[in-house]
Amino acid sequence: MLSKSAAQSFFLIGTALCTAAFLLLTVDTLAQLKDRTHADQLTDSAKRGFKIWTANNCMGCHTILGEGAYYAPALTQVYSRRGPVWIKAFLQDPAAFYPGRRKMVKYDIFDPAKDDKAGQNRDDVIAWLQ
Repeated sequence: MLSKSAAQSFFLIGTALCTAAFLLLTVDTLAQLKDRTHADQLTDSAKRGFKIWTANNCMGCHTILGEGAYYAPALTQVYSRRGPVWIKAFLQDPAAFYPGRRKMVKYDIFDPAKDDKAGQNRDDVIAWLQ
């Protein structure tokens, strides 16, 4: 059993060491961030796809790289599993793929009648997923 002063010293030293480790790891991570994110390799299409992803709250149902909700399928490997043709067709009419089951919302951004850039928007989402 530790005395009160020994317990207090143990707590303060442990807190100081953990704080120092946290700060060092944070500085190290921030120093590596630019090289690890490959932000310089993102295409304009992928950046627009990210904007569509966030504007429509896709993360409210789907996950990418473990982040997001678990209501709908994870999209981390969807591009490599399904390919761009399947993704384009699915985004055009999600309900047609799984009749009688829970359906994804059909967003107007993919409706050619409402948006002259509907095909480009689908390509942007595919680039983001890729």
